[in-house]
Amino acid sequence: MKAFVAGATGETGRRIVQELRAKNIPVRALVRDIQKAKSILPDEVELVEADVLNYQSLNTALGDSTVILCATGAKPSFDPSGPYKVDYEGTKNLVDLAKTRGIEQFVLVSSLCVSQLFHPLNLFWLVLVWKKQAEEYIQKSGLSYTIVRPGGLKNEDNSDPVVMQSADTLFEGSIPRQKVARVCAEALFDQSAQNKVVEIVANANAPEKGFSELFAGVV
Repeated sequence: MKAFVAGATGETGRRIVQELRAKNIPVRALVRDIQKAKSILPDEVELVEADVLNYQSLNTALGDSTVILCATGAKPSFDPSGPYKVDYEGTKNLVDLAKTRGIEQFVLVSSLCVSQLFHPLNLFWLVLVWKKQAEEYIQKSGLSYTIVRPGGLKNEDNSDPVVMQSADTLFEGSIPRQKVARVCAEALFDQSAQNKVVEIVANANAPEKGFSELFAGVV
């Protein structure tokens, strides 16, 4: 297995890289700034400069990777096309490339509440709408996939157990990015994670469960 991580220098993406390397999985990290990436990511990670909106650059950057993890996301800006371009078009390019290159598994970090049109986050240029469109594109692609929908993201890790449920059943809660990264990495190794949408939060009052049990519990 060799992992290609898009959005590798983002707050969630860099943690995904860490989790993959902790499992001794070779990583090719898609970045837009090599120097910035060198200061953030482990030394043994292969850094490739490319743009998710440029299919040809992606095709070169993918190299000999066998799985793709996508943790890209539009940054808040005054550009109304940002979420459409990054969260939908960029993901669509990765999916199209994955189909062409025979990628074994595609893991996408999405968001809780993507099915709620009137959610406040959609005031940011319909960001949830475009994330949902990207999800649907993956689901129709024929690829083996896991779509991870985390609640509110926290930079600090904690010891709270992960709660995992099926699509459109969790509507509130938060989760440390490190736990999101762990779920993404574990999805690559668990058959019961394939072709599922999983919604995740962390809850101090929830029972502690292993990842196999969590994935198997999602229908």
